Amino acid sequence: MRILAAMSGGVDSAVAAARAVEAGHDVVGVHLALSRAGGTLRTGSRGCCTIEDALDARRAADLLGIPFYVWDFSERFRDDVIADFVSEYQAGRTPNPCMRCNEKIKFAALLERAIELGFDAVCTGHYANLVSTETGLELHRAADDAKDQSYVLGVLTAEQLAHTYFPLGSTPSKALVRAEAAERGLSVAQKPDSHDICFIPDGDTRGWLAEKVGTATGDIVDRSGSVVGTHEGAHAFTVGQRRGLKLGIPASDGKPRFVLEVRPVSNTVVVGPKEALAIGEISGARFSWVGSAPAESEFACEVQIRAHAEPVPASATVTADGVVVVPDVPLEGVATGQTAVLYVGMRVLGQFTIDRTVSAVPVDA
Repeated sequence: MRILAAMSGGVDSAVAAARAVEAGHDVVGVHLALSRAGGTLRTGSRGCCTIEDALDARRAADLLGIPFYVWDFSERFRDDVIADFVSEYQAGRTPNPCMRCNEKIKFAALLERAIELGFDAVCTGHYANLVSTETGLELHRAADDAKDQSYVLGVLTAEQLAHTYFPLGSTPSKALVRAEAAERGLSVAQKPDSHDICFIPDGDTRGWLAEKVGTATGDIVDRSGSVVGTHEGAHAFTVGQRRGLKLGIPASDGKPRFVLEVRPVSNTVVVGPKEALAIGEISGARFSWVGSAPAESEFACEVQIRAHAEPVPASATVTADGVVVVPDVPLEGVATGQTAVLYVGMRVLGQFTIDRTVSAVPVDA
């Protein structure tokens, strides 16, 4: 096949490209420039897509003997990922920019251009597996549970699956990938993984959002509506947060309180006890299926609400308004805007953006 290898400058994408070359494919490397701040430098494991990452990707491509290009996707990234991130926080939701990047950039904009240029597939260093069945391709978890990235790929469609290539999915551990990189002479063999939002490399999400949307004093209230503190912008808070609340009135039981809800219209943050974070139902109107849709409108599954959260057995119902999921045991710290990915065993069924949550604990409990 003609393969376009997306090379981030990290060890995973470099080894993925190397395996594609070794498998006999015609491979071309490409690095996506997602920021106009060309002088941005990486610090340790913070951020990605920096000028240093571009140079690391080029060195890897040179060692592999493949053509290499840098494509400027900064405008698409700004409009589809960064702007979405800001607007979601302004609306009181907690977005996942990695999901949006995969949905809008890596497996949409990049894949579209690759197909236009005659490539058969885009290769990435994601840890996930593609399984061919009688009904078509399915997306499955990776062999390494610790590195499995099927959650952030839950936004892919059947058409996109047909043009993707994940060489690392069957690798038992990341340690083996690093060892292979070292054996191949790749300079990124011991390069740290990035762990932060790539466009907020210093990790200060609250400060970054304050610069984008400003500050506005508002109330922090308990579940009964009593004011227990103030804040300088509801956008700086997310469900499940405990630190940084600076409450002026302690809880009657002396226990710590957590953010339960963010109300952007009234610029109010609702706090309460940890047990009130338990969620008994979630639903969302924006959903998609990875491969073929479920045969029935009601089905058993597992739901995962974060990239590295444990999947929870649940029942799902597809209605005219979206998808409703009731977990067998309450979920904890669920925020609207998060993505719920549905699985059956190793297979990814699909995903939806959480629009509504129902507490498992009554307000007067």
